[in-house]
Amino acid sequence: MSAAENRKLMEAIFAGIAQGDSALFVASLSDDVTLRVTGQYSWSRTFVGKASVLRDLFGHVRSLVQKGGRTVAHRFIADGDFVVVEARGDMVTKAGVPYANDYCLVYRLRDGRIVEMTKYNDSILCERVLGPFPTPAQP
Repeated sequence: MSAAENRKLMEAIFAGIAQGDSALFVASLSDDVTLRVTGQYSWSRTFVGKASVLRDLFGHVRSLVQKGGRTVAHRFIADGDFVVVEARGDMVTKAGVPYANDYCLVYRLRDGRIVEMTKYNDSILCERVLGPFPTPAQP
């Protein structure tokens, strides 16, 4: 797909997300997608595979925030297989604390599917409001 087609897809995905509908996002994830949370804090890690991204990262976030939160994109930059999205989250934790983080999200697409995501955000705000990311259980 062209850069313009990739951008159009990401714009459609984020239009849905802004309305609380993540169906197109989920459908567009490759089964072998990787999502890397950047930084040097407890949330910094790489999630490998669609199931892990949805369960381990987004499932954990859903367990912490009230329903009705959304993320609204305000800038899209496309170059080849990459689309960069600047966005702002508008969520409230289950404890009633606002969580409005700013994101820079870098997506790599292949044949209309998201194969890589890199997430940049305010790590101090994330950890202060959402708490540390759980340490995986040891076998």
